[in-house]
Amino acid sequence: MGIDDKLDAARRCLDRLNPAQAAAEVADGAVLVDTRPAFQRDADGTVPGALIVERNHLEWRCDPSSGASLPQAVDRDVRWIVFCDEGYSSSLAAASLRWIGLGRATDLVGGFQAWRRAGLPVDPPVGAGRTGSVCV
Repeated sequence: MGIDDKLDAARRCLDRLNPAQAAAEVADGAVLVDTRPAFQRDADGTVPGALIVERNHLEWRCDPSSGASLPQAVDRDVRWIVFCDEGYSSSLAAASLRWIGLGRATDLVGGFQAWRRAGLPVDPPVGAGRTGSVCV
């Protein structure tokens, strides 16, 4: 089984959201999580209000029992919406969150690029006069 098969299997377990759906769920209290590395955020900008948790820390920061969890990780019913740049690694990340018991985790179809194309709010890149993101 190759990576494409694993990706397909992960996505079958998720109720993936398009950008408009994700924005609506965030307005209703879901937590949006940007897993992109700093170089992508610095080049393209960020989504206002999204938590920045690079992929290698995600499970520990979202699991309320980890001892390293974010303040938003109040219980296993938190609606986590994970996004990466184009919506590939975020599918695997969201499936991993479900695997550790966070059953409402999902991801954003098309990632940050789809969010931006949909005309949803984006903070400018660091090179555009912004001072940079604070990682949590």
